[in-house]
Amino acid sequence: MCGIVGYIGQQEATPIVLDGLRRLEYRGYDSAGVATLNDGRIEIRRAQGKLINLQKVLDERPVQGSCGIGHTRWATHGRPSENNAHPHYAGGIVVVHNGIIENYLPLKEKLKQQGHSFSSETDTEIIAHLIEEHYKELRDFEAAVRQALEEVRGAYAVAILCEQEPGKMIAAKLGSPLVVGKGEGEFFVASDIPAMLSHTREMIFVEDGEIVIFDDSQMRFTDLAGKAIEKQSKVIDWSPLMAEKGGYRHFMLKEIYEQPRAIADTIAGRVMEDQEEVFLKDMNLPVEELQGLEKIFIIACGTSWHAALVGKFLIEKLCRVPVEVDIASEFRYRDPIVNEKTLTLLISQSGETADTLAGLREAKGKGGKVVAICNVVDSSIARESHGVIYTHAGPEIGVASTKAFTTQLVALYLFALHLGRARQTVSDQTSRKLIDALLTLPRKVEEALELDGPIERIARQYMHASDFLYLGRGNQYPIALEGALKLKEISYIHAEGYPAGEMKHGPIALIDEELPVVVVVPHNATYEKVISNLEEVHARGGRVIAVTDGSADELKGKAEVVLTLPEIADELMPVLTSVPLQLLSYHIAVLKGTDVDQPRNLAKSVTVE
Repeated sequence: MCGIVGYIGQQEATPIVLDGLRRLEYRGYDSAGVATLNDGRIEIRRAQGKLINLQKVLDERPVQGSCGIGHTRWATHGRPSENNAHPHYAGGIVVVHNGIIENYLPLKEKLKQQGHSFSSETDTEIIAHLIEEHYKELRDFEAAVRQALEEVRGAYAVAILCEQEPGKMIAAKLGSPLVVGKGEGEFFVASDIPAMLSHTREMIFVEDGEIVIFDDSQMRFTDLAGKAIEKQSKVIDWSPLMAEKGGYRHFMLKEIYEQPRAIADTIAGRVMEDQEEVFLKDMNLPVEELQGLEKIFIIACGTSWHAALVGKFLIEKLCRVPVEVDIASEFRYRDPIVNEKTLTLLISQSGETADTLAGLREAKGKGGKVVAICNVVDSSIARESHGVIYTHAGPEIGVASTKAFTTQLVALYLFALHLGRARQTVSDQTSRKLIDALLTLPRKVEEALELDGPIERIARQYMHASDFLYLGRGNQYPIALEGALKLKEISYIHAEGYPAGEMKHGPIALIDEELPVVVVVPHNATYEKVISNLEEVHARGGRVIAVTDGSADELKGKAEVVLTLPEIADELMPVLTSVPLQLLSYHIAVLKGTDVDQPRNLAKSVTVE
C-alpha cells in the first residue's frame, strides 16, 4: 500500500527520490522519508503527514549523495508518526518497505534477546535489524539480505542500503509490486511506473522471490539462493505528461475528462467497423475452451467489483453462461467450486491488489482458467493469469477511480461480445449493432462531460447534506453503488447505493425532505418500474436528482434536478451514467474543501490483505 523509490547513479539522489515519491503519494500519505548514502555515511530525513512536510525538513536540513531511497507511507503496523515513518535504520543498514511482515513479533522478540532495541512500532524495522545481525557474522551485504529475507513471512518490496558497502543498493520482492527502471549509467526502483517515467521508459518487472543488486553502474538479478536470473526489459508507452495534471485542478478531474480518450484507446485494434468479431489477442483462450465453459466467476475489490457486477449482466445476457461475482477478499475463504470448465475473470486497475491476486491463485490452484482485466502491463495479476485484457486508461493517480472504471466496463463489454461470438449466442447482426454502438461511445462520453457546468451548480444545492441515497435497477444498480462510493470516498458524506426495487424493504424509512436521492433511470426495460420508485421518493419529500437519457417529460415535477444523457445501447449505458455521478462527487468534494486526490485513510492500490 505504501510507495518506495530508490536511485543509484551519478546524479544527486534526493531530488529524484522526492519526485518519485510525489508521483507515488497516492499509495499513502501518512508520513514520508528519504535516506542517502554519501561518503560512507547514511543520512535520514523523515516527517509525519504529506510529502510537503518532508520537503520542508529537507529544505532546512538537506542531504546529499548519488544513492538514495525513499518512502511514502500508508500506516498498517503503528500509528502515523515521525518515529514510524520509513526509512528505518539499524547498525549501518537502512530499509524502506511496502508490505506486511506477518511474523514480525516472534522475530522482534528474538532480536531483543540478541541485544537489539527498537525505536518504532512498525514491522519494517525488524528487517533492518535482521540484516544487521546477519551482517555481523557474514560481513557481506548481499548475503546478509538473503539470510534476513529467508526468515521473514508475509509480503515485501524493499530497497536497502548499507554504510559498510557504499555504492551498492539492493531491492527485493515478495507479494508487493516492484519495478526497476534502466537509464544511462543509472538505475531506479519503485512501487509503480509513474515514479520513473520522467527519467526512463525502459522497465523490468521484478517477480516474487527475486533480488536485484545494483553495483558499479551494473545491475543483476538473482533468486533468494543467489542463482542468477536473466531478465528482459520492456518499453512502457505512457508519456510522462500522462501522469501530470495538465492544467486541471486535480488529477481526478483530469482523469474524468480523459475518459473519451481512454475508452477509444481500449477499443482500438479490437473491433473493426466492417466486421462482426472482437479481437482479444492476449486472452490466450482457444474457441473450444470458451465454448466448453460452464461457469464464470468475476472477482474484484471496490470500484472494480462494481464493474464486475455490470459484467455479470453483460455476460449472462450475451453469452448465456452463469456468472458469480465475488468480492475478492471473500472468494478464497469460501472454498469456491472451480474446475477446468470454470473461467475466473479478475479485475484490478493496478494488477497488484493483494486480495484479487490471492483469488487468482485459489482459482488457478483448483484447475480453472484465469483471465485478468487490468491497466498495468506486466503487473503481478497480468503475469500470473493465463490471459489478459488490458485497459488502456494510462496512469490513474487520483485515489478515487474514474477512467479505470469506465475502461473496465468497456473491456467487459468486449469480452462478452468475444465470448458470445465463440459460443454462437451473438449473431452477426447483433454483433455488428453492438460494435457500432461501441464505436460511438467516446463521442457520447464527451457529450456527457458537457454536463460538468450544470453539475457544479447543482453541487452547491446539495453539498451540505449529511446523507445521500443512490437508486438504480438492473445494470444501473452497480452504478448506484459506484456513485455512492465515489461520494463517500472524496467528500466524506455518508451515502448508500441500493437496488431501486429494494427501497421499500428498509431504505424508504430514511427518506425525508432533507435527503437527496440520486435515481439512475435510463429508458430501458425497467424504466417504468424505476419511475414508480422515484415517485415513492417524491411523495415522501425526498430531493430527487434524476439521471436519464432521451425525453425527460415524465420527470417534470417529480425531480428537483434532471440530468439528461445521450442515448446509447442499454449494454453501454452504465458507462454514460457513471460520468455525471463522478462529476457530482467531485464538485461536492471541492466545495467542501476535502483532499480530492488523496482522501483520508485511503490508498490507490491495496497491496496488503
